[in-house]
Amino acid sequence: MIRTALFALITILVGAASAPLYAHAQKAAITRVLFNAQTQNLEVMHRFLLHDAEHAVKKIFGNDADIIASENSRQQFADYVRSSFSIQNAEGTSLNFKSVGHELDGKFIWVYQEISIPDTKALTIKHNSLRELWPEQINMVNIEGKTGLKTATFTGSTELITITLDDVHH
Repeated sequence: MIRTALFALITILVGAASAPLYAHAQKAAITRVLFNAQTQNLEVMHRFLLHDAEHAVKKIFGNDADIIASENSRQQFADYVRSSFSIQNAEGTSLNFKSVGHELDGKFIWVYQEISIPDTKALTIKHNSLRELWPEQINMVNIEGKTGLKTATFTGSTELITITLDDVHH
């Protein structure tokens, strides 16, 4: 009886100790693309786990990169995210987003972009951030404000996803 209870306790402790490892096992980022009627801008907000970004900057920019302590490293990461994300209109023309900045927020780093709302019936999205580093990286893009909520999920070999925009405004 004591041996069974001890085994159960050890199993619980080992499971609890390894939980943080599993918490970092899923490489995922969420991007929100918002048709903002108030500002008349298409706003892009990328959210990455700071833990993932810390490892990424070291792999991409070298061991001296430090996303927490160095504004330069944060800027490099933000530039990298912007360069690996793009949207084309229905005619295949790339939208030229301008940088609005980036910030650390708790366990996340945010990267912001915007452009005037384009007149288009569809968006073709590419979101390859961190996917060349980690094949298991999942980049989810939520499109809001024009068609309700539509989601594009980039996994595996997915390179481009086209989202058709309805004429319904919310």
